[in-house]
Amino acid sequence: MNVYDSDRMTDALVKDGYISTDVMEDADLVLLNTCHIREKAAEKVYSALGRLRDLKKKKAGEGRQMMIGVAGCVAQAEGDEILRRAPAVDLVIGPQTYHRLPEALKRVRRGERVLETDYAIEDKFEHLPAPDKAKTRARGVTAFLTVQEGCDKFCTFCVVPYTRGSEVSRPVAQILAEAGKLVEAGVREITLLGQNVNAWHGLGGDGAEWGLGELLHALARIEGLARLRYTTSHPRDMDETLIAAHRDLPQLMPYLHLPIQSGSNRILKAMNRRHTTAEYIALITRIKAARPDIAMSGDFIVGFPGETDEDFEDTMRLVETVGYAQAFSFKYSTRPGTPGADLGDQVPEEVKAKRLERLQEFLLSQQRAFAQACIGREIDLLLEKPGRMPGQLIGRSPWLQSVNVDAKASQIGDIIKVRITGAGPNSLFAETIS
Repeated sequence: MNVYDSDRMTDALVKDGYISTDVMEDADLVLLNTCHIREKAAEKVYSALGRLRDLKKKKAGEGRQMMIGVAGCVAQAEGDEILRRAPAVDLVIGPQTYHRLPEALKRVRRGERVLETDYAIEDKFEHLPAPDKAKTRARGVTAFLTVQEGCDKFCTFCVVPYTRGSEVSRPVAQILAEAGKLVEAGVREITLLGQNVNAWHGLGGDGAEWGLGELLHALARIEGLARLRYTTSHPRDMDETLIAAHRDLPQLMPYLHLPIQSGSNRILKAMNRRHTTAEYIALITRIKAARPDIAMSGDFIVGFPGETDEDFEDTMRLVETVGYAQAFSFKYSTRPGTPGADLGDQVPEEVKAKRLERLQEFLLSQQRAFAQACIGREIDLLLEKPGRMPGQLIGRSPWLQSVNVDAKASQIGDIIKVRITGAGPNSLFAETIS
């Protein structure tokens, strides 16, 4: 979602003459787009601001101005603290007020230090410009599209409801219009985004209330749009219409990120997940019955307050039962303002570290096993970008793996038939089928 937001902020600044640069020293404006999910991410912001302060001072000595802004969820949660701790920062802007960025920068140029972190009443997506066609084409043949923001679940470990606000779904017409413009610019694959994406709902063109399944059907009718994905999902919002979409839509890729966080029912209850491991496994069984070739991905938190050795072993048993093609796992990180921060019985860091190491080794073994099982398969591959070797391109398999294949640069954007010939630590290798 931060990639999407960064692109939209870039698009919003085009009319003021801004162009993006990969060279920090050349920048007149540096925006840090931030995440507040884990403590380490927030700490990185202040470390980066220290480096930017020194660069700003150096440029000032050369008679050159540089503005520094902090955007995203750390900005939303810690706006006043950022301005206090980092005097070099000119602008702090939250994720619901990006559409005000050009005006905020005008205020900065007038000498103000600007803080924009209220939850804007107006719809920011109505005020942001449509994706720039030339820039979209330059960004590649895949794109993100935010359809939903915020979360009403209030998991006790999570800061999202406090930084992104309550659940808001974008209107159907707005989503279809943006998707259409992306496809016109050459995009072949769109990933729908939301903090709780399968909670999306809206009034469809037929006058009925739609869920994500119906929206995916409407998007699949856009000519030229070859692939659809979505992330991130909550098990409680995985309804039968969405499951059926995995069965019925060839454009919807057979890969699903469905976080559970823990395999212990006791910990799930403490996390306020409001589902059990049995319900989660039963849900996956129904999904796989609808789409047998689907690959599962997940999120796990180890060391949540009160987690015992037995609770952790429950997580390991769940991982063994499900079998993940890919997963993300982290040590529990206390986030100020969340209910979890006030819980006692915090797990020692050394215990968290040992548990995480065991879990990650197991998840990695499952990922490698899934990759090895792909060898010999014939798949459709969307060619996305040049590879490291001359004459090589990289594409994504239906299961979101990077695949290296010999192909011409002119084929970027094509979907070709390949046979998987090998599996490395982080990618697959393939040959074209003539």
